Amino acid sequence: MDQVKRHHGHRSAIGLTKERIEEVILKPLHNLPGAKIDTLKKLRILIRHAKDDLKWFKINPSEGIKRGKSKEIRAWRDAEMAAYEKRWKFGTKQRAAYELMLNVGTARGDTHLTTWVQADADDFEYTRRKTGVPVVVEKAISLKKALDALPRKHVCILTTEYGKPFTVDGFSGWMRDAMDEAGLPLDCRPHGLRKTFGRLLADAGATAHEIMAAMGHLTLAEAERYTREADRRRGGRRAIVKLEDHKANRMPQTRSAGLGKPSKS
Repeated sequence: MDQVKRHHGHRSAIGLTKERIEEVILKPLHNLPGAKIDTLKKLRILIRHAKDDLKWFKINPSEGIKRGKSKEIRAWRDAEMAAYEKRWKFGTKQRAAYELMLNVGTARGDTHLTTWVQADADDFEYTRRKTGVPVVVEKAISLKKALDALPRKHVCILTTEYGKPFTVDGFSGWMRDAMDEAGLPLDCRPHGLRKTFGRLLADAGATAHEIMAAMGHLTLAEAERYTREADRRRGGRRAIVKLEDHKANRMPQTRSAGLGKPSKS
């Protein structure tokens, strides 16, 4: 909302048309698909308020504008996880944030305001801010170790260098800095740790219903995506094992040319 205000707050709301939204507001973001989608979402909230509550519009000028698609955030690779863990040891806030997102599956909007009250409970319990779905998971050993190694200076576990809670964007920037120091590529994103959590659950044999509960999904279809991907990975590994076995058995142990001939003394 602040970004819309900074860049377009001087414009007349009544002068908004579909063409002007596309040309003036969205076109400059053509090479930033995620920002373009997010800006359109926020703009539609404002337009809905102007139309339904303030009665400034009779029709919605954003009607018919396609959102487009952003590149899907991927899970972290094993080598990237190892690099981050090597750079950020237990006792650092960067490691604690990593363990929270990896072992609880919290998104950035849930992680930055996590409290010590949640950490001290037998199980880790929170409500997803995005969907309102309550989630309860058992605390992983590495998460306990990361939290036990941190000093307690605020009600929130993660704080800025000034001892204040992070904003969502501030937390994202802070995590990006930590990932850069660990040598991770730009397409490796903090939210990818939530995807990694789902992948690890599926690889461990968790059912779609268990993944749905652990990640706070609204539909089973979201969780089934992880189990399908895990099945493909397992299938790919089994296929290579079978191929290697086939290669090993292609050549017989005894050559046929020597069969039936008397041995030399």
